[in-house]
Amino acid sequence: MIVLSELASDVQAAVQATRVKVAKLHAELPANNLVVWTAGNVSERVPGSDLFVIKPSGVRYDELSADVMVVCTLDGEKIVDGTPDHLSPSSDTAAHAYVYRHMPEVGGVVHTHSTYATAFAAIHEPIPCVLTMMGDEFGGEVPVGPFAIIGDDSIGRGIVETLKDSRSPAVLMANHGPFTIGKDATAAVKAAVMVEEVARTVAIARGMGALQPIDQKHIDSLYERYQNVYGQKG
Repeated sequence: MIVLSELASDVQAAVQATRVKVAKLHAELPANNLVVWTAGNVSERVPGSDLFVIKPSGVRYDELSADVMVVCTLDGEKIVDGTPDHLSPSSDTAAHAYVYRHMPEVGGVVHTHSTYATAFAAIHEPIPCVLTMMGDEFGGEVPVGPFAIIGDDSIGRGIVETLKDSRSPAVLMANHGPFTIGKDATAAVKAAVMVEEVARTVAIARGMGALQPIDQKHIDSLYERYQNVYGQKG
């Protein structure tokens, strides 16, 4: 059993910094109307280790702090991290762990039940790329992943399989909701906010008339500019 207090001091410091960051990022989910009650979770890989930090299961957002963030191995097992033994990690922990094991470039994972994105998941329909914002952020449509039962790594397998050939940092798991990935948890939270925004806009637009897709060459151009030119560098 891994004991946090017995790890190298630099790893302990990295775990604490990650706990603080993940706790703060959880506040973005209710602030952006992406979750209700205790649903949803954010995790981040701990730099320089085979550990990640995730929300404890069934704890309300206003009760979250760095001290209750749970630390797990990449197999999804809670370590002796200083939290009470009864404080178990999120029910989605196995899915997050599977993503980290099979997508080493991913440093953060987020799951929400945001209304419009989950509505697309409920009808097994990808969000079509009909907005320049989607070209920028997702590089095309937001795909639908397979139906999977919560509790083991089935959801994680579906996420990895669906996103391996996609530029999208978001997947709509069928009958469940969106999962997003990023280089860190901040990027994954941003993707969660953006996927709900585009899902809402596309749903409204579809009620107004026929959706007009963007040509692939323009999607590629939008994605290239946004990913490599947009914003401040350095």
